Amino acid sequence: MAKENRVLTIDVGGDNLKMAEFSFLPGGGIVLTGFAFRRFDSRDESEDAPSFAQVYGEMLIENNFTARGVRLSLAAQNSFQRLSKLPPMLGSGSSISKVVEYEARQTVPYLMSEVEWGYQLIHHQWQESTTETNEDGTTEEVMVDRSEYEALFVAMKTDEITKYTDVIENSGRKVLSVDIAPVALFNAAKAAQQVGNDECVLLLNIGGSVSSLMIADHNRAFMRSIPIGGNSITAQIAKEFGISAEEAEELKRRHGFVALGGAYEDPESELAATISKIARTIMTRLHGEVSRSINVWRAQHGGSQPTRVLLSGGGSTMLYVTDFFQEKLRCPVSYLNTFGAITIAPEVNKDALQLVAPMFQELIGMSLRSVTQCPIDISLLPRIIRDQRELDRKKPYLFASAAGVVICLCVLAVCVLRLSDFEAQRGSRTEGEVNRTQQVLEGVKALVGELNSAKGEFEEAYNLLKDRNKWAKVMEELQRITPDNMWYVVVEGVGDENPESNPDGGAGGVDEAGGMATNVGNNPFAVENFPITGASGLNDSGDGNSTTSATTANRQDLREIKRIRLVGYTLELEQDNQWQLQSELAKKLKDSELFAPEWKITVNRQIGNMSGFEIFLQLKEPIRK
Repeated sequence: MAKENRVLTIDVGGDNLKMAEFSFLPGGGIVLTGFAFRRFDSRDESEDAPSFAQVYGEMLIENNFTARGVRLSLAAQNSFQRLSKLPPMLGSGSSISKVVEYEARQTVPYLMSEVEWGYQLIHHQWQESTTETNEDGTTEEVMVDRSEYEALFVAMKTDEITKYTDVIENSGRKVLSVDIAPVALFNAAKAAQQVGNDECVLLLNIGGSVSSLMIADHNRAFMRSIPIGGNSITAQIAKEFGISAEEAEELKRRHGFVALGGAYEDPESELAATISKIARTIMTRLHGEVSRSINVWRAQHGGSQPTRVLLSGGGSTMLYVTDFFQEKLRCPVSYLNTFGAITIAPEVNKDALQLVAPMFQELIGMSLRSVTQCPIDISLLPRIIRDQRELDRKKPYLFASAAGVVICLCVLAVCVLRLSDFEAQRGSRTEGEVNRTQQVLEGVKALVGELNSAKGEFEEAYNLLKDRNKWAKVMEELQRITPDNMWYVVVEGVGDENPESNPDGGAGGVDEAGGMATNVGNNPFAVENFPITGASGLNDSGDGNSTTSATTANRQDLREIKRIRLVGYTLELEQDNQWQLQSELAKKLKDSELFAPEWKITVNRQIGNMSGFEIFLQLKEPIRK
């Protein structure tokens, strides 16, 4: 089944341009639907010579070719071809490719970055006769199977290819493959069954500027370009008669033929005789190159002697060319006809086609690429076109990926918008809930304030109730810590120590260890202001109003009792008894649960064996009044 419904094949010759359009039938048939042939007006490279782009464009317009795909064939004169034997190889195809690439770098006489190259791997198998010695000493001939790999390399400068492919691509058509003429000719001969797989046939295409030789030896192929062609005869005629190339070409077409060797009578026309001898001379040179190529094939590659010769190309149409090569090569020579591989459409002018048919063999070979795998599948399609094809092949995936990214971004944007709306709605709902909660919280705070106020009042009353038993505990603790020879006449609760009680800094007291101080200052609560006997709070003068009204007011304003003031007497039954009593009191204070171990004592006057004192004890926990 064809890959394309229609294809245009183009063969760029040395002095002409050929086009043929083929269509493909569903069953695999090939139909020639149109052709065109144009000779260049000049074969030199002067600036006024018509360019390929001009001739190509004119031929497309004149013949109305519609195929978009193009297969291109170029003359072999600017290419490099070589058949190289490869070392014995084992392994995968990748290892073979590496070896072939290495051989190509060693073989191709150009920088690999400057050429387009390809190769065809050929597996050569044959049988070789060897002599073996038997156990009894006798010998016999045996056939041994041999095999080797060969690579047919073809390379051409990239610039020589792109100057044609760029024109074709810029015209809106797509270049599918780039062949060289000998390869396309070989594929056409194989497809038309002009060359069998069990014979050795020489294909000789005599072009205008160059002749291409290809030897098809079973499944092997050998290729060579010979810089001799029909233009060589034209140039020699022009030189011989001193005329222009155009006039010489016209004489060659009207009177030209290859002179026969041996005892043949010359033609009556001296002009024709001269041209025929020139043609024979050129053909003799060509035959020499052909014979040399056959010798190289046989000597260096172990090939077979060709048993047949097939001619093609415009130079092969000269009269008696087949006779000449048959005489020289001593084997059958005939014309190659590959039109049996295709069908010619009824609208094609067959008479016009017959005039140029020998030059259209390569175009048939190129058309075969669209329907089958060719025996030699080498395409020199430029890398830039291959890369562009690969990019075009990936473009749908790239576009799909880009579309997927865009869709994902759109979906993401929609999701973000919806999420934003949802968050806004949720924020509004949350704000409403927060406001309601704030209102409830304000109410709770008000209730908590009321609760705390009530709780404070309750705790204050509770603490007062709880503290009412403290005085009883204080009195019990005083009873426990008071020595036997000590008694109190005044027990009074006071606040913090009044700094004015000893304005001159000489107030009596003890340190934390309970040391005694005997210095008495101007203290209104000093012992001397209290009687030794009589009612508490009366001094010995009987004045019950010795306490000032300010002092009484201060005591009434006292909210917390932090210290206990004790006024009393001690009975000294023996010497140093006073110090023993104080030491006993200090010791018990250290174990007290209500009083701190720090205390102050002031010893006042002494009457007989009694001493008056004033003591301040520090409470560990204040008593609220």
